[in-house]
Amino acid sequence: MEPVVAHAQTDEEIAATFEVMRQLRPDLAADRYVAQVRSLMDSEGLRLLAVIDEGTVRGVAAYRFMQMLYCGRLLYLDDLVVDERVRSRGYGARLLDRLKDEGRAQGCSEIQLISRVTREQAHRFYFREGFGIECFHFRTRLD
Repeated sequence: MEPVVAHAQTDEEIAATFEVMRQLRPDLAADRYVAQVRSLMDSEGLRLLAVIDEGTVRGVAAYRFMQMLYCGRLLYLDDLVVDERVRSRGYGARLLDRLKDEGRAQGCSEIQLISRVTREQAHRFYFREGFGIECFHFRTRLD
């Protein structure tokens, strides 16, 4: 059976993405995860897309649509992670293909994401998928 790429919309579907998402975001707490995702869905338009194979979530992407002065409408990819036990099996590419289709359907000019400089394996994946580094991302903590 082919893997399925589908939106996680119910509380049960969102909860099913937790174990994979936690591999990227280890500070997330299981007892607050669904509420956090729901809050971001309501306030920021966050969407969760999961790739499911043999009834198990193998990868998850959290994304939203934004409008920027310099490029117009874009799909912003907050998080993309594939279960470390099943990487390099095409799950990440399936998620990105679907995200590209959704971005085009929503009139987006591009997909953007931020990836920490230490995530070299992820960077190789993004380069293979046609992404490039175009700018620096600066930040400062607010106390």
